[in-house]
Amino acid sequence: MLSERELAFIAIHKDSYPSVFKFVCRRVESAEAAEEIAADVFRVVWQKWTDDSRPELPYLLTVARNLVGNAYRSRDRRLALQEKLRTTAVERFGDESENVAVQDAMTRLRDQDRDILQLAYWDGLSTAEIAGVLQCSESAAKVRLHRARTAFRKQMPAGAETTTHKMGV
Repeated sequence: MLSERELAFIAIHKDSYPSVFKFVCRRVESAEAAEEIAADVFRVVWQKWTDDSRPELPYLLTVARNLVGNAYRSRDRRLALQEKLRTTAVERFGDESENVAVQDAMTRLRDQDRDILQLAYWDGLSTAEIAGVLQCSESAAKVRLHRARTAFRKQMPAGAETTTHKMGV
């Protein structure tokens, strides 16, 4: 049986989610990102909510705005790091090196694919360890890694097979 607090939260979510989602959707690049941020809004509300008052829509939208800002700052830091890695590879190995091609291919991958490849190849984690980090089954981690490898190969320029074989991709 659900508590009064849980029932009240469900009602808040039901009433406010569409407005929060639309608010976030207008400010981010994809519906997937909007769904994730909208869900985070309600996670924050659940964690900070006291039974004294019902969170109103302006409060929910303020939380959403803050989370959107956090997402943009995270994206900007990630892009800056990717650019720094590429610049370092160019300085070290030249503009046409396989290392630069790898950096460029990694940049074009989805975040999830890039993350799992980095866990496997840069952090040297086993499939079981990757599953632990991603909080999924080992078989799910194997499938995700396989898909990420396939996506990586598609991003590599023609003639770069030696690099992908060296990496084990």
